[in-house]
Amino acid sequence: MLTYEFMRNAFAATGIVAIVAGLVGYFLVLRGQTFAGHALSHIGFAGAAGAGLVGVAPIWGLLAFAAAAAVGIGTIGERLSRRDVAIGVVLAFALGLGLLFLHFYTAFATQATAILFGNVLAVSKPMLVTLAALAAATLAALAFVMRPLIFASLQPELAEAKGVPMRFVSTAFLVIVAVAVAESAQIVGVLLVFALMVGPPAAAQLLARRIGSGLALAAAFAVAVAWLGVAIAYFTDWPASFCIAALSAGLFFGCLLFSSWAARAAPRTPVLDAAGPAPQTESAIRRPIAGSGWNRP
Repeated sequence: MLTYEFMRNAFAATGIVAIVAGLVGYFLVLRGQTFAGHALSHIGFAGAAGAGLVGVAPIWGLLAFAAAAAVGIGTIGERLSRRDVAIGVVLAFALGLGLLFLHFYTAFATQATAILFGNVLAVSKPMLVTLAALAAATLAALAFVMRPLIFASLQPELAEAKGVPMRFVSTAFLVIVAVAVAESAQIVGVLLVFALMVGPPAAAQLLARRIGSGLALAAAFAVAVAWLGVAIAYFTDWPASFCIAALSAGLFFGCLLFSSWAARAAPRTPVLDAAGPAPQTESAIRRPIAGSGWNRP
């Protein structure tokens, strides 16, 4: 299988994209912004179709439209009423705009199908270099905003009270998501982009208890799903995007069943009498703070 250059390119491309999708998707699921990310992928389709109309590589049109939409969604803010309705309306308009671009340039229809459903076996060396550069920029930006992003994701009210620029963090993260979407679309297409950006990270959050281990597990799951999907596509001649999407769904539901079984099988903490002694667990052992009525670990 690896004697063919197009297969080596496919494995390299899916590995690069899967790592980015797993890490970025972890925070996307953690923040509950999967619908916003889904909208970015569809809005990017209009940009890809428009780029083909003017003779530019589709990835740049997809990236430009998705990034512009990310800035718009981040500017709207997370607490504005009917924000999801506005995103849905813009999403429908973007899909219609993409159809209009295809109407004016029917020769682009084959390439548009690749954008919608992906074509990992057609990744070239120049595209591989582009994906690697975009991945490096995406991971660097994610590392830059990771600390305030974690704070804003887990305790938004406290983060806002502490002076964290919530609007900037949200907008910057959505732009990062837009770049990750543009990369993932080259592998699984804009319609199946969440096969890598939601399935593996959501499965990792079902198993991991800490953010560090969750991020590592999400990236590992995404790479495993992507590489196994490409291998299955090679031996069966099925579409690689379908194989990756099916494996992603199977992974998530398998982890969901396992976590449910583990929760039921775990021993329950006995209920103590109100007058009985408090359980001496590590979290229960506290030292008093001098001069106050509060305890601290």
